[in-house]
Amino acid sequence: MTTASIIRHSFDTMHNHKPSSLPSHARLAFKGIIFEVWQWEQEMFDGSVATFEKLRRPDTVQIVAVVGDKILLQEQEQPARQLFLSLPGGRVDAGEDTLSAAKRELLEETGYVSDDWILWKEYVNSGHIVYNMYTFIARNCRYDRQPHLDSGEKITCRLITFDEFLMLSDEPRFRGREMVELLLRARMDGKMSEEIKSLLFKK
Repeated sequence: MTTASIIRHSFDTMHNHKPSSLPSHARLAFKGIIFEVWQWEQEMFDGSVATFEKLRRPDTVQIVAVVGDKILLQEQEQPARQLFLSLPGGRVDAGEDTLSAAKRELLEETGYVSDDWILWKEYVNSGHIVYNMYTFIARNCRYDRQPHLDSGEKITCRLITFDEFLMLSDEPRFRGREMVELLLRARMDGKMSEEIKSLLFKK
């Protein structure tokens, strides 16, 4: 499947449907501001029946934003949270496709834009909290305007080298667990590291 096909598949399947990790007879029990609670009756091994449930939250995007030979990293504060490091990103709004969400979040949080986007990774969380995480690469980013942050965000952006990007796998403040294993593997595998570097900095 081509990158364009993957992106289109993501657009078509992420909204207005019951997550495939939930049984067909699951019902929406509660809808909050961010989370939905889905419940269903499940037959146990002894023949008894119990109520199971999972949370569903909006899908999210994160962006590996490349500026020249560097990568954008954020230091971020939010109410009731300690300072953490992250890639630009956030929730996909209702009715919004993933690429549009990634472009919006990059501009709002950093002020940068790009004309060169690819969908790099798709992480499907089918545990107790159901959502998809889409990781995009935005190459050849350029500064366009002042960031426009939410009232609950304080964000400082800085540029890091590719080697510093890989070392985020050792950074306890980095909020990007979907990326940590990948970055750690790249540190251990020189060929994989060069492939990622070539992908990010392709002209």
